[in-house]
Amino acid sequence: MSQFGTPNIRRLGQSAIVLDAGESAPHVQRRIWAVARDERVRSHAREVVVGAGNLTVIFERHTIAYDTMERELGRAWDDARDAVVEARTIEIPVHYGGTDGPDLPAVAERCGLKEEAVIDAHASAEYVVSFLGFLPGFAYLDGLDRRLHLPRREQPRTRVPAGSVAIAGAQSGVYPFDSPGGWHVIGRTPCTMFDPSREPVSLFELGDRVRFVTQ
Repeated sequence: MSQFGTPNIRRLGQSAIVLDAGESAPHVQRRIWAVARDERVRSHAREVVVGAGNLTVIFERHTIAYDTMERELGRAWDDARDAVVEARTIEIPVHYGGTDGPDLPAVAERCGLKEEAVIDAHASAEYVVSFLGFLPGFAYLDGLDRRLHLPRREQPRTRVPAGSVAIAGAQSGVYPFDSPGGWHVIGRTPCTMFDPSREPVSLFELGDRVRFVTQ
């Protein structure tokens, strides 16, 4: 993104277009959420995917030309400068440590903190759903206490249980399904992150504020 706030808009194949803001600062991400909200109601938008500092729209190429899509996204970006995205606050109960949080002792050691201090730092922060990906319902949560910033595990696990609360880099997240994963697991929640029979299917939506509550 240039110093004037103009994103890079480029083609991705015959029926997809990418808006890349070049950074994922909170104010940029909020603007991307607003663009995504507008695009999702357009009849020619088949799918809208939000990433860290970027947005991908898969569109019906037989009903709208790429050049038109490019202009449409540019206008949406300009219109979203002062947009406000409504947000909910969701509380997630967590049991930290033990078999539910097997990486808690190692995280405490690497961060130079006691286990209780790691729990307090994680649970006292307020997080924002920046984007969803990796798995359906997996939300990347910004707001992790800087004292807990760690790179991913050197050796990923072949199976992380559904509901595992984990941290990696500057973010936290909750695994929606049993799956492989390389984040540090510090706890677990009984909440269901993704349910196809529920509307919306994902517990978290873009812009939601999230708090973890110690059980």
